[in-house]
Amino acid sequence: MTKKILVVDDDTAHAGMLKTLISDWGYEVELADDGTTGVEKVEQTSFDMVLMDMKMVKMSGMEALQRIKAYNPSLPVVIMTAYSSVQTAVKALKIGAYDYLTKPLDFDKLKLTIDRIFERIFLKTENTDLKTRLREKQFSHDLIGQSPAMLTLLDTVQMVAPTDASVLVTGESGTGKELVSSAIHLNSGRKDHPFVRINCAAITATLLESELFGHEKGAFTGADRRRKGKFLQADKGSILLDEIGEMDLGMQAKLLRVIQEKEITPVGGDRNINTDVRVIASTNKDLKALAEQGLFRQDLYYRLNVVSVEIPPLRERKEDIPLLALHFLTRYCRKNNREIKGFTPNAMDAMIRYEWEGNVRELSNCVERAVVLARSDYIRTDDLSFTRTQSYARTVSTDLTNVRLAKVEEQAICSTLEAANGNKSEAARRLGITRKTLLKKLKQYEKNQNEKT
Repeated sequence: MTKKILVVDDDTAHAGMLKTLISDWGYEVELADDGTTGVEKVEQTSFDMVLMDMKMVKMSGMEALQRIKAYNPSLPVVIMTAYSSVQTAVKALKIGAYDYLTKPLDFDKLKLTIDRIFERIFLKTENTDLKTRLREKQFSHDLIGQSPAMLTLLDTVQMVAPTDASVLVTGESGTGKELVSSAIHLNSGRKDHPFVRINCAAITATLLESELFGHEKGAFTGADRRRKGKFLQADKGSILLDEIGEMDLGMQAKLLRVIQEKEITPVGGDRNINTDVRVIASTNKDLKALAEQGLFRQDLYYRLNVVSVEIPPLRERKEDIPLLALHFLTRYCRKNNREIKGFTPNAMDAMIRYEWEGNVRELSNCVERAVVLARSDYIRTDDLSFTRTQSYARTVSTDLTNVRLAKVEEQAICSTLEAANGNKSEAARRLGITRKTLLKKLKQYEKNQNEKT
């Protein structure tokens, strides 16, 4: 069925030219000569896409965009503007615009944008059938867990993987962002092509451009040969930009261009090279907050965050701790040539009660140490080296006469934490304070204790 596009532009000559051009590309085109008419047509007729000017007399493109998205949030709207400021474009993207184009229009880019939109709609339509089919197939991943939070995460990954959308994977350190990113790639149409990873925080800003886009011979001191960057290495596959929040603003601008144009320019080169790469980014930071503070480009944030996958911390899926602990036990027994049968009930209970601020990574390290140091066939509580909460224990005085108020508070917090078996969330609930406040106070108490010793 021929796709139907609504062009909203009060410049009748420009609108007529667009109708002729887009019709020649095989699409059905209808015109609206102002924003008000455009909104009315969307409410009365079914369109597959809207191409709309930003500056119009009767109703601005921004206001029309808001009304169209309120009526039909799924309808893709591309805005045209002669004002190529980032602020205008970002505001439109935040409201719900699919993309923006600057005047005078680049017709090749316009056609590419339209084609991509309908490619996306096709993928979205197919997702309903894909969801059913994927559930019947084996889903390849190394993620462990059967908690409701984990099943929700797996369902999201299963839905996202077959598409070609950019994905932003978020979560605290140690939750398994790289595993989730790998699962997305392994269950995508790109699984037979490379999955390239790069840690943006581990490379200086001056070298990161060369690592991502490559360089020509002689581009800088020490560049004695031409080098292919990560984007070309990942061609037809996926690239994981780990710790994307650490990338500086200048590098972000270059990355944005690569994502938009689908081409890279090696350092020291004067030619553009096409590249077909799915971008997956991961971070433990709040990119939206950073963008609002001007520390991360808002336009790049919206490009990366087409689909967001948030990984829950281990403390929110404690039902998975026994499965994870046994998995790590098997792995590290094999690695260290140990024969340990399992965990004592008390040891397993202690692991379930512990907060695991380092998440799965901390649990993994804890089990490996226990495997190495265990003196019997079963890992006991004494073999587990998570004793942070025990350092807060105090001898609580029952006589509070002439005791400073701060000391009374400290005693109340430490005794409640001990009564909650070291469970900070439970202790905070009993005390009527937030977990964040509790952690802040505990750190201060530990600091005070260290200063005394």
